[in-house]
Amino acid sequence: MSTPQDRSRPLVPGRHRVLVVEDDPGIRTLLTSALTAYGYRVATADSGSAALFEAGAFTPDLIVLDVMLPDLDGFAVTRQLRLAGIHTPVLFLTARTEPEDRVSGLRAGGDDYVTKPFHLQEVLLRVHAILRRTAGRPRAEQPSRLRYADVELDLRTHEVSRSGEPVPLSPTEFRLLACLLARSTRVVSKADILQEVWHHDFAGDTRIVDTYIKYLRRKIDRTGRPLIHTIRGVGYTLRLPHRERGGREGHPPA
Repeated sequence: MSTPQDRSRPLVPGRHRVLVVEDDPGIRTLLTSALTAYGYRVATADSGSAALFEAGAFTPDLIVLDVMLPDLDGFAVTRQLRLAGIHTPVLFLTARTEPEDRVSGLRAGGDDYVTKPFHLQEVLLRVHAILRRTAGRPRAEQPSRLRYADVELDLRTHEVSRSGEPVPLSPTEFRLLACLLARSTRVVSKADILQEVWHHDFAGDTRIVDTYIKYLRRKIDRTGRPLIHTIRGVGYTLRLPHRERGGREGHPPA
């Protein structure tokens, strides 16, 4: 009979890549050391925005993702990845224990859930189980770009351009644009933007959304046709002027 330690070892040592996303340095180091010792290749991130970058740059086979992060939470990170066409399995780590939280994580696109404080061996076993379920699948080239009209956002490099010209954005502006690009031509409510981009901060106060939309317009719409439009009483959307929409509404992630 195999021991728990044996069962938690990777199926093909050295081949599987795991991205650990955790803002607590101690927990991040513990997980990284354990996963490395068991033969996994490990990259780390300490925030939601860094996780989105590493998901494109490192192309992991699995993401171990803390829910409570300093910028956007793990559920929002997972939703953005799924909207961008990145379907890497996600194992959530969280101190939240309510059934509703577990349901929210699974609905966001997560594959499994471990509550804190956790036993390290349980995390290793769940990592192994998820990778075993997905073993044998060819690693698809991960989409890394979102496009609409002449605007392009690269999740891998965190670069944005319009008509081929670089557009420098702050991390919050980058997340806001990604939120709109992932739903281009659809109206995104202020509440959904607040949840997706900030989540824990400015709870219930949508004025921060209006403020950052102004910042984003100054940079994105400064040199071209206005693309960011206000739908009064509802939210915001990315749209071409009506006469230019025929056959050019949007482009899927690259």
